[in-house]
Amino acid sequence: MDETDVEQVTLALLDAATDKDSEVQEQVRKSMLTLGKQQPDRVLAMCQDYLLKHPKLVVSHRVVILQTIELIVGCRIDVISYPRIKSIISLASDEMTRSKEVIPDWQQAASNILVAVGNKHINDIMEEILSKFQPGLLPHFFVVQTLANLSDSNVYGMVPFLNAILGTMLPMLTMAKQDNMKWVFSFALCHFSDSILEYLANLDKAPDPTVRKDTFSSEIYAAFDILFNNWLQSRESKLRLTVAEAVGSMCHLMASDKLEEQIPKLIPAILSLYKKNNEHYIISKSLCQALDASVNMGSRVLETQLDSLLVALHQQVSAPVDYSNPPTVKNHNEVLRCFSLLANSFPDRLVMFVIQKLENSNERSRMGSLAVLRHLINSTTSTMEGKKLLILASIRQPMADHSNKVKKRVVQVISAMAHHGYLELDGGELLVRFIVQHCALPDTYKRGQRPTDPEEVTNEALRMMCDNTLHLLTTTVGRLADVLWPKLLYYLTPSQYRYATTPLCKSLIVLGNKKKNNQEPSFNIDFTQEVNLPSPQTLMVRLLVNAAFPFSSRGHGAPSLSLLQVLSVNIHPNTEILWDKEIPPLLSMLEESTEESLDKKHWQEKLLKLLSKTLVTVDDDKWVCQLASEATRYLSTYNNDLEEKSFLYQCIGVTLQQSFNKEVVKKQLQEILLTARHNDAVEREGVAMGVGLCANSHLEGTLAKLEEFGKSDAFKKSPSIFNLLKERNDVEVEKVKSTLILCYGQVALNAPPEKILTRIDQDILRCISKHFNTKDLTMKLSLIQSVGLIAKAISVCVKKQGYIFSRKQELINVMLDFIKAEAADSLRTPVRHLVMTTCANLMPLDPPLSENESFDLLKVCVNSVFPLPPETHTPEKTKEEEILDPQQRKALYKDTMAALQELLKSVLTRDPTPDGLQSVFKHIESWLSSRQDHERERAVTAAAHMLAHYLENLTVKNMVTFHNLGALLGRLAPRCSDPHPAVRTAAMDCIYSLLYIQLRYEGFSLDYKDDGVESLLALKDKLDNPDHSVLYKTCSDLTKVMSKRLPQQQLTTLVFMLFEGLVDSQANCCRASSVILNTLLKNRGGGLQELVPEMLEVLHVRLQNITEEQVRVAVGQTVLILASQHLQTVINALVNQPLPYDSWTSEMWMALGADPIVANQIIEMVMEKLLIMAPYVDQRDSMIRGGTTKVATNQPLAMTCGLKELLLNGQSQEPAVSLFPQLFSCLAVRLGASVGVSAPKDSNNKHAPSVHVAGVAADALRILLARAQLDEVMKRLEEDNAWDAMKEANTHITGVTLLAKAMAKHAGPRLPAIVECLCPSLNNIYECQRITVTAFFSELLNHHVVTELMLIDVLMNNMMERISDPCCSVRMLAVRGLGNIAVGSPEKVNKYAKELLAAMSSGMEEKDDPGKLITLEAMSGLSKVLLHLDKKNVHLLVVYIFMKIKPFLECENDEIRCASIHLMGNLSKFGSGEPVFKDQIHNVLVSLLLHLVDPNPEVVKACKYSMRVCAPVVGSEQITAMFQNHLHEDKSLHYGEFINDLTKYLIQDFPGMLNFYHISVIQFFKSNWPEVRAGAAMFIGFLLGNLQEEHFSHLNMGTITKGLVMLLQDPDPVVRVKAAEAMGHFH
Repeated sequence: MDETDVEQVTLALLDAATDKDSEVQEQVRKSMLTLGKQQPDRVLAMCQDYLLKHPKLVVSHRVVILQTIELIVGCRIDVISYPRIKSIISLASDEMTRSKEVIPDWQQAASNILVAVGNKHINDIMEEILSKFQPGLLPHFFVVQTLANLSDSNVYGMVPFLNAILGTMLPMLTMAKQDNMKWVFSFALCHFSDSILEYLANLDKAPDPTVRKDTFSSEIYAAFDILFNNWLQSRESKLRLTVAEAVGSMCHLMASDKLEEQIPKLIPAILSLYKKNNEHYIISKSLCQALDASVNMGSRVLETQLDSLLVALHQQVSAPVDYSNPPTVKNHNEVLRCFSLLANSFPDRLVMFVIQKLENSNERSRMGSLAVLRHLINSTTSTMEGKKLLILASIRQPMADHSNKVKKRVVQVISAMAHHGYLELDGGELLVRFIVQHCALPDTYKRGQRPTDPEEVTNEALRMMCDNTLHLLTTTVGRLADVLWPKLLYYLTPSQYRYATTPLCKSLIVLGNKKKNNQEPSFNIDFTQEVNLPSPQTLMVRLLVNAAFPFSSRGHGAPSLSLLQVLSVNIHPNTEILWDKEIPPLLSMLEESTEESLDKKHWQEKLLKLLSKTLVTVDDDKWVCQLASEATRYLSTYNNDLEEKSFLYQCIGVTLQQSFNKEVVKKQLQEILLTARHNDAVEREGVAMGVGLCANSHLEGTLAKLEEFGKSDAFKKSPSIFNLLKERNDVEVEKVKSTLILCYGQVALNAPPEKILTRIDQDILRCISKHFNTKDLTMKLSLIQSVGLIAKAISVCVKKQGYIFSRKQELINVMLDFIKAEAADSLRTPVRHLVMTTCANLMPLDPPLSENESFDLLKVCVNSVFPLPPETHTPEKTKEEEILDPQQRKALYKDTMAALQELLKSVLTRDPTPDGLQSVFKHIESWLSSRQDHERERAVTAAAHMLAHYLENLTVKNMVTFHNLGALLGRLAPRCSDPHPAVRTAAMDCIYSLLYIQLRYEGFSLDYKDDGVESLLALKDKLDNPDHSVLYKTCSDLTKVMSKRLPQQQLTTLVFMLFEGLVDSQANCCRASSVILNTLLKNRGGGLQELVPEMLEVLHVRLQNITEEQVRVAVGQTVLILASQHLQTVINALVNQPLPYDSWTSEMWMALGADPIVANQIIEMVMEKLLIMAPYVDQRDSMIRGGTTKVATNQPLAMTCGLKELLLNGQSQEPAVSLFPQLFSCLAVRLGASVGVSAPKDSNNKHAPSVHVAGVAADALRILLARAQLDEVMKRLEEDNAWDAMKEANTHITGVTLLAKAMAKHAGPRLPAIVECLCPSLNNIYECQRITVTAFFSELLNHHVVTELMLIDVLMNNMMERISDPCCSVRMLAVRGLGNIAVGSPEKVNKYAKELLAAMSSGMEEKDDPGKLITLEAMSGLSKVLLHLDKKNVHLLVVYIFMKIKPFLECENDEIRCASIHLMGNLSKFGSGEPVFKDQIHNVLVSLLLHLVDPNPEVVKACKYSMRVCAPVVGSEQITAMFQNHLHEDKSLHYGEFINDLTKYLIQDFPGMLNFYHISVIQFFKSNWPEVRAGAAMFIGFLLGNLQEEHFSHLNMGTITKGLVMLLQDPDPVVRVKAAEAMGHFH
């Protein structure tokens, strides 16, 4: 290759080095580097010349070229000629120092070249640089920097020069006046020092092992003197830092005496920098180096600096550490390293300093001191050994700090101390207490709030850290076991440690189990010796109460129970066997539960049972009495946790039950009643339950104690001169009375049944009844509860002995007065539910209530509950009352509703007859159709519970008629479809119960199961499904069951009630009414004949307002019956409805499809009309504009719409299938005539929406296919979006083609009849209909099925006729159809060879062909046909066709380009063996190769196909193999590799054609497609890269070079990248 070519290319690349596109820039550099690696000397020379010839080049451009030089030198240093190296050195040196100003990018790039060369040619570099580093003259900034960088990159080469360099440099230091020069000298000195230290550290590898530190000491000291005494004081912070860094590095090289002399000045100077600079890391690093050097040489004067050093270092260590900012972390670590260095030399001073600093209460200071202390404990163990007690004492002050950040550091220090044996020492227990205290921290942040300070330590974080620390101390520091066991038990009982219970228990379990398993004597705790520990009884109580609330205080239940099991022997020797048996099942139960799923009451009963069993097992009354008194004393610790306190009262009650000492019982009861905080409801309840439990064993004593308490001073109002405390005392007294009242109730409930009845009137009610007239809510609630408990107690006893409760009515009246006093519009108190529960408990007791008394009771209760606002409604807050939280409100509502239901049942139980039922139902009836969901739900639910109860308890003694069945069903049946799910389900329950009640009254036995009624249970599940069809079926089935069981005389009532139901307040119930009505009429309508006219009239009026789908469908069913008798009238009426049909008319049409006979008649009528009526008329747009619009004619359009709706009915399948071919053809032709047609305007209503005419026909056709069950056809059409295509004019042909394709593939047998029906339409006067049918037939020819069905001749003849159709689209489709035969029936191609070739040839020459569509079809068709034609039929035409195709290869139209390439491939088999054909292939090969990167993927596939089939004709085995292996349509192609290999074979097999090839490729440099231009550049690049020297004569390198240089300026960056890449092959 001519050198000038390489130079031209290199020059072009140098010019393009600053291209605006970054990828191009990158490629230009790569190519320059590639050329440079191949011919380093020449390219380097070019780069040099370029820089010399363009002295004014912009800096960024110079930089790129210098960087290229650096890269070439870096990788080819070994082969570059020495003269070139010399000139590069001189160029770089000149570029670096030409400008006296500092221009960083430019000079840095030049400096980097020198450093790169210096790795091998250090002596030449030094010669050049030192020539610019003359004594007495201040050097250029970058000269010094280059020396510094060289010392880094070539330590062994540079260190021998450093002595001389330092000698020259020292005088210069005093000449440096500007900061940047001072900076660069300092930078250099720092690097020199580091290099020397590295050299000295690796003397074994060094070229001169005789070098010593003192070789440099004096120069370094002289430099140190200037830097330290003059420059360190600079105002420029960047300079100060670099000087400091240098000074630090130089310390190690200074002579010891000099360093010793400097220390008193050096240390303060470095420390002073902290105040002047923000970047402290470098200062700390420098300080660390200075300290390291001083300590290493055993400095004596260092001690004099200690005070100031410690103060400054402490300030640094106290600075915040930001882990997202690495320099702050590095600084912190350097400072800690300084402390370690000092600790080894001055341990006492250092420890004293840290201890003093700990006394400072400043947060940051303390955190710093603690960080140092922790570091020293961990890193200088031996030094700290003797100072342990001192450190232990000093940590106390920071332990008292309030800051969480400080506490976090304290915990870290404690953890370090634990691992180094501090905690066993005296005072270690305080540290343990600190950890436990912080395991008990409460939460800081409520959810949603987040801390803003990144260093923030939340209580949660600190607590978690302490949990982990306690766990680690327990498990990893073995020697701590005796420090922690049993002392940790102390922390279990004080309430301030409650949050620490879980981690404490876990640690104690680990310690206890370990000691127990190892049989260590220390496992057994002597509680008399361990005076600080709580007693066994207190421990047991505490752990039991924890267990009762297992998910509180961070889930302390399970750990508390587990610990109790571990401690068993220590609590009492007798408990071990019992607890090992009883506790594990409780733990399993907890494991399987969550806070929500655990039944709290049941769980607490289990624990009380465990306590009771334990006390029986302990069998020691003295121990039990002690437990009772300690538990009572312990009550006050739970004053802030009343739920837990309440459980403790119950524990005391159980304990007293097991105690035989009556005095103790009396004493404890007295203490409980006197010390209880009666103001709180939970506590009152707890006291009462405790007292009640005690009464089980001590009834007399308990009643006596209660009476005594009732008369005590607690109930006397304290006299006060000014009555100041009057109000408060009133409140207090009421609350104490409330407790007492509750106690009586619980005593009644818990006392032995055989003893209690005699005491109820004389003792219990006597004490309670005097409070009945109270206004106090608390007392009211207590009274209601107690009366309820008494009623319960009586009913339990009554089962065993008869009893007339004379005060029953009196108590009920008192209760109702309480309800009446409640606010009607809100539910804030439990009064209602407690009163109703109590009344329900009283109802069964004798004597029974009178009718009026019952009426009043129900009226008051029902009317006080049903109208309450819904549970979710938030009441407004009034002054006196607190708003309940949602959980409480939910519970209150649930309890109130349940209580009302129980009351209704208890009243019904007294009179279980139809009349009794009616008397209760009338209170509910009016609420059933309320507009409020919640009121309906309450009413229907109450009715369901009541009817179920009625049925359950029904005993029929004689035949009674259930006279209210019709009325009840009429009210309840429509509710089965209520929008509210709960109402629906409850209504179904009601009907189920009602029908069974009817059966019982009809005389069926109790265990009789009626299949019909039982089927309602299955229906009930379906009610949850909101699907209308499911609800419809459910209501229908329900009605059938009702209809079967309903006596005739009640039918009319029910029907008219259902008419009312059509306008129910709930739309769903309207639906239910209509469905039930229809089903009833179907089943039993015969008896209601006279009602039909009236019904139709009602329906007509109702339908205007009925919007519900299901109701409309039901009404349609009714209309269908009419239509089967009056078809023509119904159809006429429907066709004349305005278009588009409203949903009502559509439903009517659809309903007509339900009867196959009716549907068949309608379909035939519609097809006949569509055949004879004009599909549209042409209307003038306007007088001014001219032009016409197609507007659909009304009747055919209306009939198509109706037909579509009718076919939607699944029942229309039978007629649709029997008339399928006629209907398919009719709708296909109708569709063709509807595309692009507008709907007629309604003159009466100009704003009416219009119909999509083609859309209606397409929809009808789609539904027809569905009816004919052509699912595969449907699926394919949906996937291809064919329906949308068919509706629009511009895609209609595509849509019809897809339809034909799907039919041919999946509905073959139906085609003969369809083709027969369609043929006549090919001669229709409407062009649009001919297009549709031709498109359909054209696609059918694509499929072999037409040959199998013997349709081929019919279709081919039709296509031949259409070739001369006046319509361009029809001709195009006919050509397409003829081509399709090659795919569908290839064996028939030769039969029609002559006609096919003639048609295709004329198609390629078609003149009236606006979008070249016929040409395209002709080429595609010919392509397909050629595959199957015999050679004899084509032989003479090959070259003629080839010549016709060639111009289309570069056609702008993608499809034509694609078709022409395809056709060329298919021609190849006819030309094999013909030299003339081989020449033609070589003629177009370049074009095909370059279109492999065509922007259109289909063209790329065509190229791959053509080249693969033409491969054998090319005349090269390697190329043939390559085309056939790599060019597969579905495989991706690595174009670069492919072209690279191809050029190798072209060079090898066709050297004589290289000239032709490269000229052909160059022509594509001007292609319209950037991808092709880029491909051409690649082709040339690889051709050059693979070409041997001897072949270059075949190429016109001048043209190539010129072309590539031009492409390097192409507007498209992709092209520029490839041009630059090609240039990289010029070597």
